[in-house]
Amino acid sequence: MERRIFLAISLSILVLYAYQVFLAPPARPPGAPAGKAQASDAKSAPDASSAGVTTSPPPAPAPPAVVSETSEREITVQTAKVEAVLSNRGGRVLHWRLKGNLDGQGKPVDLVPSNLPATEPKPFSLQLDDDQMTQRVNDAIYEVTGDAGATLDATREAATVTFRFEDASGLRVSKEFRFEPNTYVVTFSAKVWQGEQTLNPWVLWGPGLGDVGAASAGGSFFTGNYVQPPEAIYHGDGKVVRTPAASVATDPHQSDFLFAGIDDHYFIASAVRAGRGTVRYSSLTLPAEGDIKHSFVSFAARFEKGLEQVQFFVGGKDFEALRAVDPQLVYAINFGMFQWLVVPLLQALKWVYGFVHNYGWAIIILTILINIIMFPLRHKSLVSMRKMQMIQPQVKAIQDRYADLKMTDPARQKMNTEIMNLYREKGANPAAGCVPMLLTMPVLLAFYSLLSQSIELRGAPFMLWIHDLSQKDPYYVTPLLMGATMFWQQWMAPSSADPMQQRMMMVMPVIFTVMFLGFPSGLAIYYLVSNLFQIGQQAFTNRVIAAPARPVVERRLKSAGSGRSPGAESRK
Repeated sequence: MERRIFLAISLSILVLYAYQVFLAPPARPPGAPAGKAQASDAKSAPDASSAGVTTSPPPAPAPPAVVSETSEREITVQTAKVEAVLSNRGGRVLHWRLKGNLDGQGKPVDLVPSNLPATEPKPFSLQLDDDQMTQRVNDAIYEVTGDAGATLDATREAATVTFRFEDASGLRVSKEFRFEPNTYVVTFSAKVWQGEQTLNPWVLWGPGLGDVGAASAGGSFFTGNYVQPPEAIYHGDGKVVRTPAASVATDPHQSDFLFAGIDDHYFIASAVRAGRGTVRYSSLTLPAEGDIKHSFVSFAARFEKGLEQVQFFVGGKDFEALRAVDPQLVYAINFGMFQWLVVPLLQALKWVYGFVHNYGWAIIILTILINIIMFPLRHKSLVSMRKMQMIQPQVKAIQDRYADLKMTDPARQKMNTEIMNLYREKGANPAAGCVPMLLTMPVLLAFYSLLSQSIELRGAPFMLWIHDLSQKDPYYVTPLLMGATMFWQQWMAPSSADPMQQRMMMVMPVIFTVMFLGFPSGLAIYYLVSNLFQIGQQAFTNRVIAAPARPVVERRLKSAGSGRSPGAESRK
């Protein structure tokens, strides 16, 4: 039984270890959907330095604008959740600041990176099949119509910003943004005409996202909790597909998309319920700043129905906010294989938070409630382990009587029969002590996913030195206390193993302590409180059963293993 427990805990360590990523994705050559055609043009352009080659004449001047404004200006839209800054040059988004989420400098997170090359497209740029036309619609100064002034208040009711442009060649463009007061959703429409012909453009979201913390190369056990850098994500053909920046292919994907876009650890920019269409991705990696490389992903999408009232979710991956838009959109949160358990745990945690208004105390209270629910199961396990401990000297005596027989000897079957009869006589069950322990592992893994993926805990303080429950304890106090309580619990636990196996089991607290040094501090708090509860439960069970203490049982085991009984000699 002890070997099964050791194997189960070892496997759980491997599972926890797999959640961590130590190496940053390798850099890929920079690129974006909008810049792809430009790179192709540069490659095919004649080389002026080659002998006998004549350069192409410069492009004809752009047709004069018919509907436009005389100067470039910005329009700021304020909603309850977002501060969006748009430019009338190209009718594009310059900044998308989230009011409820702060970066490392205490400023609102801006999902539009500010350190990108000027050639990279801004969000909601358009791309057409003709490169010159693409440049024209993205560089033109649009006329802003409707109720848009320098600042637009959309905190109480929806507001619309419309951009219009037309030139003398018959090129006409109309772009419309509709902002809702209390959501991360913007409804976007775009129509392009060339004379009487209606064109179906691509909509681009340039390299993103701009969350500096999530744009880093990740973390490790000792440098901090792993942070997922931007990646491609889409829900097509009934499943969610995620692709890291280093593995993004430029080949287009065609499907009936429920959502398609890019995300990082806590944020997402994605078209939602846009119907059947095509989406393509490319990646961009900027030079390292110190030891950190910034990797970004771009996406371009074109839909069969066109860009007509297409919803874009651009914001934090808040579970309730995602579900309010579409229940399937919650799968953008990478809760992993234990999502079925993480979701109710998250809802329970938020319910407790509604009373205490501190996620640290909410974790402690929820941990106590979970342990109370699991009390009967653990009690049964402890009772069974205690019974196994009490009869272990008798089991050892039976095994010693058959120690000289080979494993293939049929007479060894009698040993198994005697041991099983002893189990039935004493009411002991070897599996009863292992199964409850294994059942607690999904809760631990689900808590890890909850604390490391839920944006609700991003930047959530507890008290004293713990300012972010989703990050490691900066002074390693909680993981060290967790390791000490785990050692204490291991020492108190009933054990029927031999001294060698017991020493192996005592190594587990050391391994877990090292692992937890870089885990979220909220997870260390959960495990610390859970250990303290179980220590109390073990003390209670030991008092109720009034079984012999560990040293007494160990002396019996040594006595049983010191020599064979007289019956063993008669069997020879």
